[in-house]
Amino acid sequence: MGKTRVAVLASGRGTDFQSIIDAYERGELPIDLALLVVNNKDAKAIDRAKKHGIDWLYIDHRGKTRKEFEEEVVQAMKSRNIDLVVLAGFMRIVTGHLISHYPHRIMNIHPTLLPAFPGAHGHRDVLAHGVKVSGCTIHFVDESLDGGPIILQKAVEVQDDDTEQTLEERVLKEEHKLLPLAVKLFAEGRLKVEGRHVKIDRRGMQLPPMA
Repeated sequence: MGKTRVAVLASGRGTDFQSIIDAYERGELPIDLALLVVNNKDAKAIDRAKKHGIDWLYIDHRGKTRKEFEEEVVQAMKSRNIDLVVLAGFMRIVTGHLISHYPHRIMNIHPTLLPAFPGAHGHRDVLAHGVKVSGCTIHFVDESLDGGPIILQKAVEVQDDDTEQTLEERVLKEEHKLLPLAVKLFAEGRLKVEGRHVKIDRRGMQLPPMA
C-alpha cells in the first residue's frame, strides 16, 4: 500500500497548508503532498506551493454553478489519485457532489469548538457571546454547515481583553499543531467513523491533551 496522496484546498494565506508542508518535510507525515487547489488567483498559498515544489492548480469558481466548479476540482484530484482532501482556509461551502466522491475523506479545520459557533465568523461570534473557552476543531465534511463528525479538538482560553485578531492568533497556533496530526492519523489508518463518532486507534502513540 502506497502513501496517502493528499490534496489541499485553500483560498488565502495558506498558513494551515504551511503547517502540513512543515510536518511533511520533517518526515512526520506518511503522505505524498500531491496537490494544492486554489479558487483565488492571488492566494498566498500558491507562493508556498511554488517554494516547496508542490503541484498547484487555480480553478476559478466565478461564472460557474457549484457543481460545475466542484466537477473541475474532482477531475483534477481523480487524475492525481488523491486519497484525502484537506480544506485549509477554503472559503467555499462544498456540496454533496464533491462529498460523494470522497466520503469521510474530506477534512476541514474550523476555528471554534464545534458544534458551537459554526460559519464564517467564529471568532467574532465567540467574543460577542462572552464565552470563556474557544478553540479549534478538525472534522470530516458532510453536507451540513461545519457539522460533520469531529476528529480532534483543542481548547483555547478566551481572555478578557481579546480582540478577534488576538484570539485568532492563539487559536491559529493550535490549528497548526492539530491539522498535521489529523492528517497523520488518517494516513496511518487510525480513524474509524461510526455514525457521528470518529474513533481513534491510539495503540503505540499518545495524543496531546485536548484541553
